[in-house]
Amino acid sequence: MRAIWSGTISFGMVALPCQVYTASEEHGLGLHTVHAACGGRIRHRRVCELENIEVQQDQIARAWEAPGGGQIILRDTDLEAPPLPTKHVIEVLGFVGVDEVDPVLYSRPYWIGASGSGAQRPYALLVEALARTNRIAICKVAIRSRERLATIRPRRGMLLLQTLLWPEEVRDPGDLSSPTPLTERELEMAEVLYGRARWRRHQRAARRVRRRPQQPGGRRNQRRAARREA
Repeated sequence: MRAIWSGTISFGMVALPCQVYTASEEHGLGLHTVHAACGGRIRHRRVCELENIEVQQDQIARAWEAPGGGQIILRDTDLEAPPLPTKHVIEVLGFVGVDEVDPVLYSRPYWIGASGSGAQRPYALLVEALARTNRIAICKVAIRSRERLATIRPRRGMLLLQTLLWPEEVRDPGDLSSPTPLTERELEMAEVLYGRARWRRHQRAARRVRRRPQQPGGRRNQRRAARREA
């Protein structure tokens, strides 16, 4: 994988050199639009509405519309150098429990890798410390010229960076809750089904750990692996 971001994780007096990699990609069917009558491909052209001419990609810029009606044109060079203090630093603001962040705020995930041999030990220490305390780091980071809040959590012996939505980016759904009353019998049956599903999940995780080849300190490593996968 090719890194999309290089910098350091900063918390307290610690600066951990790292690189960030994209952790997800979407897969579609690769469909394209055609003319239903003959099957010819439909092409979309960029046309200037003032001059009524087709514009090439290298002639396209972005613009911000001012409240008074004017606009400020921004080119790629303007967007590549924003005055952000977190442009090359993942600034850790604090640590919270894994359940203290509302899941609806989670956005894009990224893998974090240690940069250089000197960063391997502090990287491993941070992974293990977060896993043992069952906590995640809240941080600020600027990726692709946009500063966001994010979390850092341990996953499979690595660090996972996941950006967060700002509260104003989350839509208010109103009241979509069900007005249907539930009986105590229904709740007891649901709890039993949930308990069975959870037990099967732990059994599968235990089987995966047992299949792995033994290494020095095997049982301790197995407990760590089971805790990360749980």
